[in-house]
Amino acid sequence: MSVNEPAHLDPIEEAVAEPESFNMGPDVVTAVHEMLEAGEEDRARALVETLHAADIADLLQHLSVEDRRVLVRAVDRAVLPDVMAELDETVRDDVIEVLGLAETAAAVADMATDDALNVIAELDTEDQKLVLEAIPDPDRALIEQALTYPEYSAGRLMQREMVAVPTFWTVGETIDHLRATAEETPDRLPEDFFDIFVVDPGYRLAGTIPLSRLLRSRRAVLIADIMETELKVIPTTADQEEVAFLFRQRDLTSAPVVDDGERLVGVITIDDVVDVIDEEHEDDIMHLGGVSGDDLYRATIDTARARFTWLLINLGTAVLASAVIGLFDREIDELVALAVLMPIVASMGGNAGTQTLTVAVRGLATKEIVPSNALRVIGKELLVAGINGALFAVITGLVAWLWFGSAGIAVVIGIAMVLNMFVAGLSGAVIPLVLQRFKIDPAVASGVFLTTVTDVVGFLAFLGLGSWLLL
Repeated sequence: MSVNEPAHLDPIEEAVAEPESFNMGPDVVTAVHEMLEAGEEDRARALVETLHAADIADLLQHLSVEDRRVLVRAVDRAVLPDVMAELDETVRDDVIEVLGLAETAAAVADMATDDALNVIAELDTEDQKLVLEAIPDPDRALIEQALTYPEYSAGRLMQREMVAVPTFWTVGETIDHLRATAEETPDRLPEDFFDIFVVDPGYRLAGTIPLSRLLRSRRAVLIADIMETELKVIPTTADQEEVAFLFRQRDLTSAPVVDDGERLVGVITIDDVVDVIDEEHEDDIMHLGGVSGDDLYRATIDTARARFTWLLINLGTAVLASAVIGLFDREIDELVALAVLMPIVASMGGNAGTQTLTVAVRGLATKEIVPSNALRVIGKELLVAGINGALFAVITGLVAWLWFGSAGIAVVIGIAMVLNMFVAGLSGAVIPLVLQRFKIDPAVASGVFLTTVTDVVGFLAFLGLGSWLLL
């Protein structure tokens, strides 16, 4: 082989060669599938051992159910804790079924408390009990206490592993403590941490010190002299959306969590908040589409059942819109142009309303729309709707005139376009605000109400004006 000729790569090396992006490459998935199909579990395991835990989780999610189960049985048990923490909930349930409760408990015992809690919280009550019994006493007590906090709260999100030191220590004593703990009892330290928490004898938070500041300070300096005392603490009952908002507003990497007695009980780190932000955005998008959650990995029958409810509601609103059309059946029979053009009015109103609705729901989720600026937002959307309504009234009016040769049809569709787009803009902004006022998730119900309003108003305006002015 000449020096310029590239060395031949083993199939495993080829599969894990430099990817074009950070996503799991299709070559890896294909290579693993072919190995498993050929009964070469050892080669598949060798490939998997070269991957990061998050990539292994992606691989398991991309494989078929049969391949996934074979690979789970073959994979090194040492990597399971990190992999399970990264899995989609539905896929994780499948992996737990393959592992059994004993191996699941062993994996959970090696997880950070926040990741362990996520896995255990999804189990049935009886399975929770069996898994908890297999976890060492100190960790089990922490997880059991965390399960008492409300779902989607800071208490469920926080991890218990953290670094807390007394106010009277020096920088040198703190660093020595960290080194000694890492050597003697490494499990007592979090795998990664960004802040040192300073507590009084009652374990109430007195201050925080960024790790970078600690390392830059001289050993003799007192911790109390360099700690930050203006603190933003998070109660255990705070909703995870509030936590995400705080991190985004203050550019935090970690934040302390305190109980009702103001005692330090945990810490929330940026990696968990990124997951929360992703989950909340995913929920909003899914709900706007009438989907209850991410059902990509769900069984077909479960997915169909979950989507049926909103489709049934949409059917009801469609019947209502059709009933409005039925009121003008004679007029439609006499003037075919009305039947041809009326979907345009309803469709334009629906699209315009959806644009406004998307902005409003997003603004409410990120707290950019609050009571103090709600009227200004509504006013802006009405102005936008009026401008676009007038412009499209001219465009569609000209099209209708050229199409049917009738100035009357052009006037009718133009007026109807302005009215429906104006109502669509108003509805898209107001409906989410009203739903939130009544403690209803705007992302869930707004779309159905908006579709009903734009369809009914669009058909009523166009057909009503047509009946009045043309017949």
